[in-house]
Amino acid sequence: MAQVWLNDGLVAADTACISPADRGLLLGDGLFETLLVRDGRIAFAARHLDRLARGAATLRIPLPPRASLEQALRATVAANAPTGGAALRLTVTRGPGGRGLAVPDTTVPTLLVTCAPLAAGGEPAHLAISDYRRNETSPLSAIKSLSYLDAVLARAEALDAGCDDAVLRNAAGNLVCASAANLFAVIRGTLVTPPLSDGPLPGTVRAVVLERATIAGIAVNEATLALAALDGAEEVFLTNSLIGLRPVHSVEGQVVGASCPGPITRQLMTLYEQELDRSLS
Repeated sequence: MAQVWLNDGLVAADTACISPADRGLLLGDGLFETLLVRDGRIAFAARHLDRLARGAATLRIPLPPRASLEQALRATVAANAPTGGAALRLTVTRGPGGRGLAVPDTTVPTLLVTCAPLAAGGEPAHLAISDYRRNETSPLSAIKSLSYLDAVLARAEALDAGCDDAVLRNAAGNLVCASAANLFAVIRGTLVTPPLSDGPLPGTVRAVVLERATIAGIAVNEATLALAALDGAEEVFLTNSLIGLRPVHSVEGQVVGASCPGPITRQLMTLYEQELDRSLS
């Protein structure tokens, strides 16, 4: 039987109970991290916990000590003994509160950690351009808050169109990210990804890819991507913690480049796997 970590310890998943007054449930008042587990080892845990801490500071949610979070992650993995790949999700809410928006005087956060097997890796993605927008002016664009409905609706829109995922634009109409992944393109030999000021989440894999590309001597540019920018892209790929790098085959039915994955994407996939192995060792 699957086990989850709830607040202070492990419990059976089917008996875990969260208060009906929990603000994460009622208001989306919380944040989360999704971590890759491979053969029982957690990838890039420090990067994820660093981002969790930044998000908690933005939302003014007090976190348990870092050592307690690390213990909860390790214990949940050990209790579920996943083989191969698994998704480890750490969720923190502000906890129970009275009715209304006002932050309670006393905050007792809820901590939930779950572990689930990963589905088989996806083929190169077919993307649609979503009508939903990402608000680059909101502080929520920089954290993994529980408020994910724009992404939920964008993904549903893409699936309805027969695509795998959607690319969201910001209020200015520029390309930002996919529903749950960062967006990269190779344009005239340069690796380009939208800057954080345009509204993408500061993804952990995004950071690794930028670091490894720079070390490898690949030209890198964090630059605004207009809607038409992908028309002439030689390569496009997505990144997140669970998929690593996923090549994109087409955008709005238009095939990207001459091969999928393209040469720079293939090089970065290899470099990323090397960095992933180091994080797991």
